[in-house]
Amino acid sequence: MVETPAIRIAVVIPCYNEAAAIGAVVQDFRKSLPAADIVVFDNNSKDNTAEVARAAGAQVIAVPLQGKGNVVRRMFADVEADVFVMVDGDATYDASAAPMLVDLLIENRLDMVVGSRLSDEQTAYRLGHRFGNVLLTQCAATIFGKTFMDMLSGYRVFSRRYAKTFPAHSKGFEIETELAVHALGMRMPVAEVETRYSSRPEGSESKLNTYRDGFRILVMILKLFKSEKPFAFFTAGFVVCTLLSIALAIPVFTTYVETGLVPRIPTFILSTVLMLLGAILLICGIVLDTVTHGRNELKRIAYLAIPALRSRSHSA
Repeated sequence: MVETPAIRIAVVIPCYNEAAAIGAVVQDFRKSLPAADIVVFDNNSKDNTAEVARAAGAQVIAVPLQGKGNVVRRMFADVEADVFVMVDGDATYDASAAPMLVDLLIENRLDMVVGSRLSDEQTAYRLGHRFGNVLLTQCAATIFGKTFMDMLSGYRVFSRRYAKTFPAHSKGFEIETELAVHALGMRMPVAEVETRYSSRPEGSESKLNTYRDGFRILVMILKLFKSEKPFAFFTAGFVVCTLLSIALAIPVFTTYVETGLVPRIPTFILSTVLMLLGAILLICGIVLDTVTHGRNELKRIAYLAIPALRSRSHSA
């Protein structure tokens, strides 16, 4: 059973103006995970989200810094548990799947299990959000290698090792991208399981803006590309600058060979500057790649300093 006393489970729920849904979320997860601590993180809600959550039996912690990324940072810092079940407070995710996700994490000694969204309801998972999710997921997969089918899912289960070593740089909804890329970069054992995704209850509204938040997620992917794979990032800039420099230099050089003159001085100067810029980018990539390897070694040491989660057969 999931409620084995030897394993501490915490359900952590980020919330902003979810008074219409949070009560049902707390009650559903209390039913599915009766031994778990349920903690709601209220992010400056203008409605009575906090009061409803407390009435349903959850512990409530206020997070003054706005943004889901800021909430996740506080979640992992403030809550002590062996397993963290993170779910949005909008009552769209299937609480009955939580025991299965937790069991999968524990028995296979994983660090993260993603509950990918499966829904036939157009109102639950709008076409624009589906398309944006696929586009951004494929973009991340191209850069970081094999990734998840639903990289932006808000339903995840984490090991203590993951939670306590996650840097959490993001401020907003781009946090899901950072969660996925961190696991890929650290080569953590992960899994993904399809879970039912439903429409929001009446009175609950989505806080996600398809274009604004999609752009932020794309920017986060590029930032992570720069920080996690600096050699590839800056080498791409080096290649672009070098090709442009050569393209501009060829006609100038051809004219010089034919006439002995350099009539287009500005073009020659621009070509030279681009080549120098490319060389600088290449050097930056080499230096930062060395720094990144050192940083990754420190993250790995911090990760290994936390004991691995024992399976129930060993904890009995």
